[in-house]
Amino acid sequence: MTTINFNNKEYELESLSDSAKATVMSLQFVQNEIKRLEGKIAISKTAETAYLSALQEELGNE
Repeated sequence: MTTINFNNKEYELESLSDSAKATVMSLQFVQNEIKRLEGKIAISKTAETAYLSALQEELGNE
C-alpha cells in the first residue's frame, strides 16, 4: 500500500477521499515543477557567471 506522510502522520493513499487524493496529486505536480524550475535557475546562473566572466575578459583586453 502506498502511504504519504503529512504533519508527522502517515496516511494510506487509498483511504483518502477523492478530493484529498486530487490535492495530493496537485501537490506532487507542483513540487516536481518547483524542482524543474530550480534546475533551470541553476543552469541560468551558471550561464550568467560564464557570460560575466567572458565580458570581464573582453573588457580587460581592450
